[in-house]
Amino acid sequence: MARRIYFAVVVLVLAGLLGWFVFSTNHPSSKYAIKLGLDLAGGTELVYKADTSQIATDKAGALNSLQSVIERRVNLFGVAEPLVQVEYANAATHQAEDRLLVELPGVTNLQAAETAIGQTPVLSFELEATSTAPATERVPVTVNPKTGAMEINTASATPATTTPQYIPTGLTGAYLKSASLQFSNGSGNVAANTPVVDLTFNPQGAALFNKITSENVGRTLAIFLDGQLIEAPVIQEAIPDGNAQITGQFTPAQARALVQNLNFGALPVPITLESSDIVGPTLGGVALHAGLMAGIIGFVLVALFMILWYRLPGLVSIIALTIYILISIAIIKVVPITLTASGIAGLIISLGIAVDANVLIFERMKEELRSGKGPREAAHIGFGRAWPAIRDGHLTMLVSAIILFWLGTSIVQGFALVFGFGIVTSLISAVFISRLFLFAILPEKGGKVWRFLTGSGYHF
Repeated sequence: MARRIYFAVVVLVLAGLLGWFVFSTNHPSSKYAIKLGLDLAGGTELVYKADTSQIATDKAGALNSLQSVIERRVNLFGVAEPLVQVEYANAATHQAEDRLLVELPGVTNLQAAETAIGQTPVLSFELEATSTAPATERVPVTVNPKTGAMEINTASATPATTTPQYIPTGLTGAYLKSASLQFSNGSGNVAANTPVVDLTFNPQGAALFNKITSENVGRTLAIFLDGQLIEAPVIQEAIPDGNAQITGQFTPAQARALVQNLNFGALPVPITLESSDIVGPTLGGVALHAGLMAGIIGFVLVALFMILWYRLPGLVSIIALTIYILISIAIIKVVPITLTASGIAGLIISLGIAVDANVLIFERMKEELRSGKGPREAAHIGFGRAWPAIRDGHLTMLVSAIILFWLGTSIVQGFALVFGFGIVTSLISAVFISRLFLFAILPEKGGKVWRFLTGSGYHF
């Protein structure tokens, strides 16, 4: 008995510290402040269509690279807590195309949101089809003896007469490690102090670049940026080190802008804006207020019912439920989970499920009390008989939450994530914390007072 009381006091102290953490980190400047989603904080949602038709292999890798690039691009413009998420084509959800979802909380100007994303360039290297003569300039590719880098020069270009056709090589901005601005020292066919852009590929890109140049000597390798032809040099020899140099007719400002765009936004696949939606801060504030009021009213009504109907066990369940809420909010803060209106709904529903588990336990207790057993023995048997139903119910709901998160859209995923965490937390609060508190206060045998306090409904 004393041991159970000791553990109950420890849990209460820990709950108090948890409550202090939750309430002391509520101010917006805190590291653990709750991050509100677009529907609560207001902002802009942009949905882009990703064109993956030219990617034969590793489409998922290209889309993940696209996501990382857009995240860097948005962060570069100082947008607070952006959400960039890939939604894959999925027959089960009737989504026929790969999409990129970009949420920008606090940005309510659509033009400003599109500017934040920016005109991110798509860099690609394509081989000229052998059956078609080139219509653009054919420029020799040489290797700088000092740097070992490929040099591309348009000075000795000769115009062609027909429109060329180009074949994607698979070498795109996804393989670009870095780009840098340099000024030519006058070697080769490049005038001194001419702005040039040095490209360095990652190991995979360097290997692919080596393969392309070694297997296609004498063919034209065109460089496209956003679908526009930048250079069309002729491969003179294999280039194994993964370095290339673009020496187009750039001004220093143009070359600097190109380097910045390539470093912060060279997209592996093209994207086009499919839809946009703006949520005003007033509408978001109304949604947040409504969600919080729904949670408070629901908690108060549940507390009144549990205490009036189940008396002392009901009071214990409300204490455990309060701890459940503190744990859930702490998880949302620490993980962190961006809280949306659907997430609030998931939290409220899991709150009801936590109470439902207590109802099962207390109803079993009531049956044992009516058969003449003491309060503690009735509680012990009640928990034992209710546990299989509670376990199976929580397990099936957890599976449902996982499926919703796996197949659902971003709105459904917000609900499923909070709901899933709530299911696990409610199992802890409804079974283990309630059990600990009840066994700490219930006597082995009790008189009429204890039978009244542990009874329920109209049973005394």
